Amino acid sequence: MPQKSFVLWFSQLGIKDVPLVGGKNASLGEMYRKLTPQGINIPDGFAVTAEAYFYLLKKTEIEKKIKTILNSLNIKSLASLSSVGSQIRTLILNANFPKELEQEIIKFYHELSRKYKTQNVDVAVRSSATAEDLPTASFAGQQETYLNIRGEKALLAACHRCFASLFTNRAISYREDKHFDHLKIGLSIGIQKMVRSDKGSSGVMFSIDTESGFPDLVLINGVWGLGENIVQGAINPDEFYVFKPLLAKGFKSILSRKMGDKKIKMIYTTDPAQPTKNIATTSTERNNFCLNDKKILQLARWAMAIEAHYKKPMDLEWAKDGISGKLYIVQARPETVQSQKNYNVLEEYQLLEKGKPILSGAAVGSKIGIGRARIIEDVKKIHEFKKDEVLATDMTNPDWEPIMKIASAIVTNKGGRTCHAAIVSRELGIPCIVGTGQATQLLKNNQEITVSCAEGEKGYVYKKTLKFRVKKTNLKNFRRPKTKIMMNIGSPDIAFSSSFIPNDGVGLAREEFIINEHIKVHPLALLNFAKIKDKKVKEEISQITRGYKNKKQFFIDKLAEGVAIIGAAFYPKDVIVRLSDFKSNEYANLIGGRIYEPQEENPMIGWRGASRYYSQLFRPAFDLECQALRKVREVMGLKNTKIMVPFCRTIEEGKKTIKIMAENGLKRGKDNLKIYVMCEIPSNVILAPEFAKIFDGFSIGSNDLTQLALGVDRDSTLVSHIYDERNAAVKNLIRTVIERAKASKRKIGICGQAPSDFPDFAQFLVECGIDSISLNPDTVIKTTIDILKKEAQLKKSKKFKNG
Repeated sequence: MPQKSFVLWFSQLGIKDVPLVGGKNASLGEMYRKLTPQGINIPDGFAVTAEAYFYLLKKTEIEKKIKTILNSLNIKSLASLSSVGSQIRTLILNANFPKELEQEIIKFYHELSRKYKTQNVDVAVRSSATAEDLPTASFAGQQETYLNIRGEKALLAACHRCFASLFTNRAISYREDKHFDHLKIGLSIGIQKMVRSDKGSSGVMFSIDTESGFPDLVLINGVWGLGENIVQGAINPDEFYVFKPLLAKGFKSILSRKMGDKKIKMIYTTDPAQPTKNIATTSTERNNFCLNDKKILQLARWAMAIEAHYKKPMDLEWAKDGISGKLYIVQARPETVQSQKNYNVLEEYQLLEKGKPILSGAAVGSKIGIGRARIIEDVKKIHEFKKDEVLATDMTNPDWEPIMKIASAIVTNKGGRTCHAAIVSRELGIPCIVGTGQATQLLKNNQEITVSCAEGEKGYVYKKTLKFRVKKTNLKNFRRPKTKIMMNIGSPDIAFSSSFIPNDGVGLAREEFIINEHIKVHPLALLNFAKIKDKKVKEEISQITRGYKNKKQFFIDKLAEGVAIIGAAFYPKDVIVRLSDFKSNEYANLIGGRIYEPQEENPMIGWRGASRYYSQLFRPAFDLECQALRKVREVMGLKNTKIMVPFCRTIEEGKKTIKIMAENGLKRGKDNLKIYVMCEIPSNVILAPEFAKIFDGFSIGSNDLTQLALGVDRDSTLVSHIYDERNAAVKNLIRTVIERAKASKRKIGICGQAPSDFPDFAQFLVECGIDSISLNPDTVIKTTIDILKKEAQLKKSKKFKNG
């Protein structure tokens, strides 16, 4: 065998060389050759080929011995798997490296050292199996990686261990599952110049949303120091979302930034036996993001360029050199979960019972799993785990894979959305909740639990096994009605997954959930932070707003991010954002709220909606709201977001609100900004022609309109039996305002609860000729089918007003 095929430079490799150097190295070679000219930084290096691995087996005459050991494997027995793996690894480690192979590796290492002008360059030594990182199969951490390797002796030892790692227990198990022939799979080794991210930051990046499969996102996770802690799940990282379509148009479309705790970081040591170690991060590091906006956008552009080159969604690893400040891509592989899904079939998991939550964390996927909890804190005890149990542990690594694939669900104390447990759970299609903090403390062995990832971004572990259903809808030939079917979206957490449901945009995007769940603090408390005397309140605000010296900017950024996620999920369709409509008792429940809110006898018809915006008591807070919406439209570029004014009692209130919005840069008509008004007060119906002169359209709020038409407090159980949106008085008001809006050539829709709850009410609206009906996501499919039937009936009778 010619020695030249033992080792090849990245510059000699391309994506077609997977059989020779495996997925990782073929991809590094491809990027080094094709993408470095585009300005994407790839550290140089070389690959020890799979031919070198096969040469080692033949030269040392251990191939037959490996085959004999494999013949004794019982894959259903963890003990057998462990024994077989251990025997083969020992066999390879005890085999003498052929001298000609050693010499070739050392020769290339010294050439790499000369290129980087150092005697013994620091390198990463990574395994790259020839069956790894295929478009339809990629298991995290199949073989070993060694960081900060220096010198001939340490490099050869790391290479030897890499070859042996082709037979880790998890790698054997994986190949058995995929029906790969163990002896036909080769192992290549990538030897790449290290990026000094131990003095900077590093992480992983996907050119697709890993949870929903939404294709127009770049997801970036990052930590201080070397990136191994992210994959291992040892740390909760910072998380950033960037919207690709508008980044391509030049907008700074960072949709969200979430700060992780980043309690530890991995750095170099001077000890060859232990070349890296974890240390605690400083308070400054924990309270600041590991990337600034400029670097986030640069990484996102690179992700888009790499995806365009490979023509498929990609899973990438990045590193920022703390000495030079430069960014690098150090690995790239195809994304293998969401990109393989069939999006013509909509699968929805729904809980049918309410339960008591024990724990919560970051949801991975959107499924529900039930079973008995099994707490395992040490990988040596995985033999105790039984099929269909729920695995509860601190965090996982590749050694846990044999039991992960038989779990009904997985719950971890640590980790973020790109940790090992999350990556593997997605591939296996198992519900997983990571970063709960105390799963191993609060759960008990054999306790029956439900693990729900079907409620948005946050996952919940409930006591007992709760009933749930799986609803499947084939969308391939799903017809659309003439009446526009829009959605009511309160939580940004469900926006990306809901976008796959056939829709015409968002008729109601509520700000209240964003303020309640993501901001949590009264806007006036943020504006007057320095004046707050209550120490407890001040401490709570400081904790929530860590990383922000300017507290009002926290409100602007977080509200903008929440709205932007909804806007991006449905882009370029219209997303109508309703301005805040908290009542005084609801505002009082926010942190610091009681300092600024009055006690009203009936807040439902008190200081709410438009009456707040021009009040000198609340105007500074409303200005922040306007600045957030302006940021969404102008900085992020989401001009598909429109604005809706709630609870506007009079024409004068409407004019005052529109004037203040214009003063804050939200001028009606500018950049196609449309401003709608909620029709939820009888005065809106009575004066509809006058409201139509100052607003671009109406959205009927049937909840409040019913309350005020019938004189019923909808919070009162005593008169709840009277409350009915289908009452003749309410329906007359709705019919009237639709007619008046049409006469004024203004759009009119509905975003109240009624059409979601009552199919006959939705049909009534179609009869009236309403332009759009906005529904809760879980009712869209069923109601759309009902509306199609109603439209067909009306067409037949020639009474269809939108035909």
